[in-house]
Amino acid sequence: MSQVLPTADTTPAMHWRDPFRVRSFRFQWPADLATSWAFEMESIVLGWFILVESGSVMMLVVFGSLQYLGSLVSPLFGVVGDRLGYRRMLVLSRALYAALAATFMLLAWLQALTPLIVLCMAALAGLVRPSDMMMRNALIAQTLPPRHLLGALGISRITSDSARIAGALAGAGVVAWLGMTWAYALITALYTLSFVLSRGVSDGPAPTANKDAPPLSSVSPVRDLQLAFGYVWTRPVLMAAMALAFLVNLLAFPFSLGLLPYVAKNIYLTDQTGLGWLGASFAFGGLVGSVVLSSHRFAFRAAQTMVLAGAVWVSVDVLFAFNTHLGVGMALLWVAGLSQSLSMTPLAAVMLRVTEPAYRGRVMGMRMLAIWGLPLGLLLSGPLIDRWGYAATAGAYSTLGLLLTGVMAVYWRAHIWDAKAPANAPL
Repeated sequence: MSQVLPTADTTPAMHWRDPFRVRSFRFQWPADLATSWAFEMESIVLGWFILVESGSVMMLVVFGSLQYLGSLVSPLFGVVGDRLGYRRMLVLSRALYAALAATFMLLAWLQALTPLIVLCMAALAGLVRPSDMMMRNALIAQTLPPRHLLGALGISRITSDSARIAGALAGAGVVAWLGMTWAYALITALYTLSFVLSRGVSDGPAPTANKDAPPLSSVSPVRDLQLAFGYVWTRPVLMAAMALAFLVNLLAFPFSLGLLPYVAKNIYLTDQTGLGWLGASFAFGGLVGSVVLSSHRFAFRAAQTMVLAGAVWVSVDVLFAFNTHLGVGMALLWVAGLSQSLSMTPLAAVMLRVTEPAYRGRVMGMRMLAIWGLPLGLLLSGPLIDRWGYAATAGAYSTLGLLLTGVMAVYWRAHIWDAKAPANAPL
């Protein structure tokens, strides 16, 4: 009788370079990098312009909110992506970014740029911009092997994390040194480069439809959305991820993104350069987190990691709310950035892994609805800061965020906290 001998595991160890062996990713990564750098530069440049020209924190939070207007229609972008392909959507959206940036550059050169014009054009760009990350992640999930998913998402997040560093410093520096027109010349060039590179991205294999769901072509877009909402509603892991994403957008992100110009100018009494360093500190923490996740040196339990890191994030925000020293604020923002990366990347990986390919676009589009927590949090913070002050408002936001994170972890503990839950299988 022959004896079956145990065999060694011949699966090659994963390496951070593995995603770049896929041609599509080699085009997508630099295209995403150029887009992210332009996004961050644009946010810093226009946020400072609005604050200085209007002198109103309310105008600043309205501007920040308009950039996320498109999160309300992101599920529709998911429907279109599932039907037409994400590559086509990515190319068209980046052509729009380049056209809008060129318009800003022309208006700045003519000295015709006003806060009202900025708000109107921010609303137009905001219809598309929130869906950019959804399209990036969906393309990664379609074009790369599943075992490379977390590493590829970590590498992808490096584009936005590094952009927050370079964009924050370069955006503030170029305006202070050369003026608005040259800053927008650089932003336009980055968007144009992204458009050219995006044309080399592949759509990947066609998604495999769920045998129990009707094909997309046979139902209306409204029915597509109904199917997607039902799909998410019946899966506790997806519901938990959606809840956490909304929570941190509502109560954590406003103070490290939209309100950062206010903090720099009124709390730390610094200028554009100080604002750039604050933004870069948060981004550098995120960059470190992305590098850790993409290195494959640690076996993270994904759902537990996203909850724990989210709790650390809002805890650090409590300290940040009452700090008045620039150097300490930069250190706290670094820790907050690290925590948000260690929370949001595993969250995206969990959602992509548990979602069937045929639903991936619509589910990730619904994930982008959580971004609406950010403009909502910003709009609420404006009058609260005027009435109660920055420290009290920020402290209340962060404390509530910590409490709700604990409630969420308890409510869905069997699905996201139990070490044996599928969502906690190492990624």
